This record gives sequence, structure tokens and C-alpha cells, in this order.
Amino acid sequence: MKDTQHNGRSKSAMSGGRRLAWGAGIGVLLFAIGYGLNAKGWLSFSLGSPDEGTSQLGEATYSRAAMEADRKTQSKDKLAVTAGLPVGADGYYLPPAESSIPDTPYGEAVRRGRTIFMETSTTVSDHVGNTLACVNCHLDAGRREHSAPMWGAYIRYPAYRSKTKAISTLEDRIMGCFTYSMNAQASPSGVAPPAGSDVYRDLMTYMYWMSDGAPTGQKLPGAGFPKLKKTELGYDVARGKEVYTNNCVLCHAVDGQGQKDAESGVVFPPLWGANSYNWGAGMARIDTAAGFIKANMPLGKPFSLSDQDAWDVAAYINSHERPKDARQKGTVEQARAEFHDGEESYYGKEVNGVILGGGVEK
Repeated sequence: MKDTQHNGRSKSAMSGGRRLAWGAGIGVLLFAIGYGLNAKGWLSFSLGSPDEGTSQLGEATYSRAAMEADRKTQSKDKLAVTAGLPVGADGYYLPPAESSIPDTPYGEAVRRGRTIFMETSTTVSDHVGNTLACVNCHLDAGRREHSAPMWGAYIRYPAYRSKTKAISTLEDRIMGCFTYSMNAQASPSGVAPPAGSDVYRDLMTYMYWMSDGAPTGQKLPGAGFPKLKKTELGYDVARGKEVYTNNCVLCHAVDGQGQKDAESGVVFPPLWGANSYNWGAGMARIDTAAGFIKANMPLGKPFSLSDQDAWDVAAYINSHERPKDARQKGTVEQARAEFHDGEESYYGKEVNGVILGGGVEK
């Protein structure tokens, strides 16, 4: 991160790590031509490893090592520069490496939370009514920018949510994920884990660890899913089916049920049907799914689909029946009016001669 953000504090207050980062900026000039080509999309340079984040050449970074050095300096000198946000040259927050999880009781909770995050349907099987896991929507163990990363979520709660028309804590938010995305109503218990459960405690500990250095209350670049402006053509199920056939079938199969492995379980998640998210999940909204798809799909090829293709394939995926909205107590029409009015969704609407929203069970 550039030193100009520290409001002109003297160079003598900079840590050794910050001086090195500043000096490295001079070397970056040698890459000016290549970076210019990269900015136009003609070249792609990247450094880093999966658990350390990806840094593109072109601008200096403020590493976690520099952050820790500045923290150490300030602990001894209160007038020293305040540690900043660890960020890569691509402009995104840089979460800590998984190898840095400490071998302490706190670290054990972090690891338990990560395991729940990665293997939700098996580790919390009493409260999960499908085959999904948190990582299916929050990629790279919740670390990936533009896939609602956990470092972008942890620092934003408590918050008012229009969905609940109330202030939600982070625990409330996770409970909602179990209710809708994990379809807890179809689980053995029929409900999400109760308030105060160790499931939430461990998940929040994992999210807290991942968010070390991120400022509370600030929306960071890459947090949440991108918001796509609706195209002039809108969205269309028939066009979306073609996009799905050409880009999604390899992983999610023609029937949308994904792929399983006998040993590791679900490899690619089901996108509709009894084992997918229910009609109350955020991903059941076409605009939400379009933003996620645009930034992350096909896997390994982010931002490769056009906005139109992202809207259309999101419409195709969400034009299929799935478990009913957990809030539905009466008819589909009543639930549509109460919970889905005005949203980009096929809930309660007719597609291919069928009114969607009635739900499907295992």
C-alpha cells in the first residue's frame, strides 16, 4: 500500500518493511510497458500462492509481514505509523496464510471452523438438508474476492438487513445460511443449529482469524458479489440453456446435479433440485447468481462470460424447481407477495407451463 495514505508522516516513522515496499516501487517502473499491456488484457502477470493471495505485477504491495512489523514498532512507539491494511498489488485484501494458523486452542477453533466451512453437509449433518457446503458459494475456503469472502463479511456485522427487517448479528446471518442455502428444514433436526451453538462459535472464529487487519465497518474491494446492471435484452431461459450447455455441463452435469466422489463427497455442487439451495436463498435471485457467475464461473476463468451470458445462465439455473422457501406457510402466491415481491426471481412465476416455488423434496 502506498505510503501517501499515512497523511505525510515522516519517513523516519516508516518501518523497514515499508521502506522496502517503497523502494520496490522503483523497480516496478521496469515493468511499465508490460503492465500497460496487462491492463488492456493482452498479458496476464501474477505472483503468489493460493493460500497467500494473488498479487499482480504493476504496483507495490503492503504485505502482512510489513503490517506485523508496523504493529511491533507501534507497540513500542505510539507515534509510529499505524499498521495498514494488508493488500496485494491487485488491490484486494490479503488474508493470512493457512500455514499461519497457530498451534493453540484458538488455532484449533480456527481449524474446526474451516473444516465446517469446507465440509458443512457432513460435519453438521443434523442441520443440513442438502449436499452443499459454505465453500460452494464462498470460494477458496472463503478467501476469494468477489465470491462474498469471509473477510468482507466479518467486518460488516451487526447490520440491518432488509430481508429480516431487523439488525442481524453475524451469528444470525450464518443461521440464515443454514436455513436457506443449506435447506435446514429438510435436515434430520429440521432446523438450523440453535443460537449459541459451537458450530457458530467455530465458524466465526475462522472468519475472525481470516479478517485480521481488515477495518471494521468498511466495505472492502472484492467483498460480496459484483452487482451487474441488467442488460438491454434482460434475461432469457432459452439463451441461458445454451450458455449452460457450452460452459457449465462439464462440472455440473446436464441435469444440474453436479458431481460426486465416493471418497470426498460432492466435487461440484447441484444447482437445482432437492439437494440444492432453497427458494429463500440469496442465490435463488437471478441478479445475485448473475454477479457470482460473472466473477467466478466457469471455475478458473473469472470474468470470462459476458454480462448477457451471466444473466441468461443465471436465469436458466434458477428456472428449475428447488426446495421451497422455508418461510412459506401458506400458498406460493402468498409467500411471493410477502417475501419475493419486486425481486429478480422466478419464484411464484410460470416457466415452461409450471408455476415455480412449490418445492421439491428428496
